[in-house]
Amino acid sequence: MQLILGLDPGLGTTGWGLIRADGNRLSHVANGELKTSASAPLAERLARLADQLEALLAELRPDAAAVEEVFVNKNPQSTLKLGQARGVALMIAARSGIPVEEYAARLVKKAIVGTGSAEKIQVHAMVERLLPGAKITGPDAADALAVAITHAHHAASARALG
Repeated sequence: MQLILGLDPGLGTTGWGLIRADGNRLSHVANGELKTSASAPLAERLARLADQLEALLAELRPDAAAVEEVFVNKNPQSTLKLGQARGVALMIAARSGIPVEEYAARLVKKAIVGTGSAEKIQVHAMVERLLPGAKITGPDAADALAVAITHAHHAASARALG
């Protein structure tokens, strides 16, 4: 059995989702969203995100983390901020001593929905189907759960091949 924390990083909202993987069986443990104030300076927002992630990891004590990779927005400034939030997520997870994997958004969508061009609402619907009874707190939490599920599937495949 393994506890996997999925993270969908964002400067304003970082989604998180914790699942339990027992072989091919997956179950929902918890999910939520970490928020920072848009009116705060960038450095303070990144520090706040780091503090929240450290507290979350200390509370949940996952065995592994999976982080969604940056996709390029039409707005370069948004892409840069997303990259900075993602860097915080990777650093804090790595500092906690757990293995951290990264997954492209298209790969996550393909793993969950079957197509890399799936819409957010399709991902959310499939996450609810794959984790029955889960009360998902928002779209970023749903994406984070999708990242965790993708990691669970990839880890199971790697074990089967290894």
